[in-house]
Amino acid sequence: MNGWRKASAGIAFGIWALAAAACSKGGESGGADAGGSAAAAATAFPVDTTTAATVTGSIAFTGAKPAPQRIDMSEEATCAAKHPNGAFTEAVVVNDNGTLSNVFIYVKSGLPANLTFPTPAAVELNQDGCHYIPHVFGAQVGQTIAIRNSDGLLHNIKAVPTTNRPFNISQPTNMTTARTFASAEVMVPLQCNVHSWMSAFVGVLPHPYFSVSGADGAFRIGRLPPGTYEIEAWHERLGPQTQTVTVGASETKDVAFTFRGS
Repeated sequence: MNGWRKASAGIAFGIWALAAAACSKGGESGGADAGGSAAAAATAFPVDTTTAATVTGSIAFTGAKPAPQRIDMSEEATCAAKHPNGAFTEAVVVNDNGTLSNVFIYVKSGLPANLTFPTPAAVELNQDGCHYIPHVFGAQVGQTIAIRNSDGLLHNIKAVPTTNRPFNISQPTNMTTARTFASAEVMVPLQCNVHSWMSAFVGVLPHPYFSVSGADGAFRIGRLPPGTYEIEAWHERLGPQTQTVTVGASETKDVAFTFRGS
């Protein structure tokens, strides 16, 4: 009997230890742990790519071009060393060709309600040089966002959504933490409580039809079913703009947005 009791106690202690380990992961709160969507059955892409349409375009900027705002990183030598020519904010980035970067463009309405899209592989948000890279990006509902610390110093990632559950993650060293969002939301601000200048925005959608303008101001949204769509272009300082576009089977249409500076 003594041997049986000892074995039972060992099993009970093992179960308790596993539970305690699962509850002792410090520095993280809120959000959804990644991995839940991986258990879902794989879904085939629901649009016939042989007849799919494409929307392309560019984001123009007019008006006074704002001067870049320098960031004082003198108290973070590790990050300052990664910006030999100085670090600058990314709130309004006007390209050399007169276009605008960091605009989130997406299909706001018009998709058939019965379409269900597969969850893509993880998208990475990197903290490098005390900047979020990318500054603006998109993710699908349930898609893993791999939040990476490449600086090796303390970062704090705080999501401030309106409809999703917020999270607050501490990363004291080089590491990666995975999070997901359960509901569509455009846009979710991301902040760092340690470095006040760090900010990023993620557009969370139930579909893959989004793009972000880059160094040439261009965007492309492909594999669309033929139809009429409301396309929105969102900028963190200059607001949203919408246009309606109709695309036929295998057709490509250009849409141009123009944002005016103050």
